[in-house]
Amino acid sequence: MKRCPTCNRTFDDEWLSFCTEDGTTLVETQSAQLPSEPPPTVWIPPAMDTTPAEAQKQFDLPGSYNPPPPVAPVWQPPPPPPVRAQTGQQQGLAIASLVLGIFSITIGWCCSMGLLTAPVAIILGSVSLVQIKNDPAKNTGKPLSIIGIVLGSLYVLFWILIFAFYGFAIFMGSLNH
Repeated sequence: MKRCPTCNRTFDDEWLSFCTEDGTTLVETQSAQLPSEPPPTVWIPPAMDTTPAEAQKQFDLPGSYNPPPPVAPVWQPPPPPPVRAQTGQQQGLAIASLVLGIFSITIGWCCSMGLLTAPVAIILGSVSLVQIKNDPAKNTGKPLSIIGIVLGSLYVLFWILIFAFYGFAIFMGSLNH
């Protein structure tokens, strides 16, 4: 006969080595001899175990299956709404119009190079504005094309005024002869 020293429960099965209640190793008891300590008269259940569930001993008895407890799904916020990518925007014509307009006003005075670049700046800026109006999500750069058109127009206007004054001066000089 075997006895559990923790809960003082006795077992008649000889093949049993551990207590089925708490897993403590069983000790041999002599049925002919009286135990040195008498068993308690009132059975008191052991104190409640406060160790976490992971640390408690798990017994795998034949024929028993204890599935793991269900894990509650962890709440996750929903994904953000799709955002239209900014990388596909085109503003090449607007930048070209701005660069040619600036070139016409600053460096274009040398050898009258601005007479070639200013009309191109006006044309590129106008084409860019039409593209922006037709598809504003794809094409951007409206301020750049407007500035390119204004600078190119100022350069062309300045040359028109110079030719007008020069022509007027020639016309007035021919009247005096």
